[in-house]
Amino acid sequence: MPERPRGRPSPRPSADGGPALLAGGNPQIAKGEGDGPVQAYIAAAPGWKQDVARRLDALIAETVPEVRKAVKWNTPLYGLDGRTWFAAFHMFTRYVKVTFFKGTELAPVPPEGSKHPGVRYLHVTEDAPLDEAQFVAWIRQAAALPGEKM
Repeated sequence: MPERPRGRPSPRPSADGGPALLAGGNPQIAKGEGDGPVQAYIAAAPGWKQDVARRLDALIAETVPEVRKAVKWNTPLYGLDGRTWFAAFHMFTRYVKVTFFKGTELAPVPPEGSKHPGVRYLHVTEDAPLDEAQFVAWIRQAAALPGEKM
């Protein structure tokens, strides 16, 4: 059996026998297009993060009814043409990180910076409620911008 590269933890099986959970509780879901892989990712999310992921997904779908979804790199992606993306989210130990690929063009700019030019993040934690009105405003703005190729 080949060795795993140093510094990368092995995925651990989820408590219910579902998909493995990577570092921070991020579900390991096969790459796929459409709502099915995204719903599998959400269903595999641990604890409170599942509720957050379900709400983020619902708000995006309600705000952008024509949204296209995919899972790549164990991350749900949201776009309009299935080739470029305006938002994504990913699980970490203490928060769910929402990515706005053109975040510096949003008003107000989402609070968390990135080493990638133009990208901004929103961290959703267990003990801080999501500002749904602001999130929807950002999604509406992000969907109106050209997406990022991934």
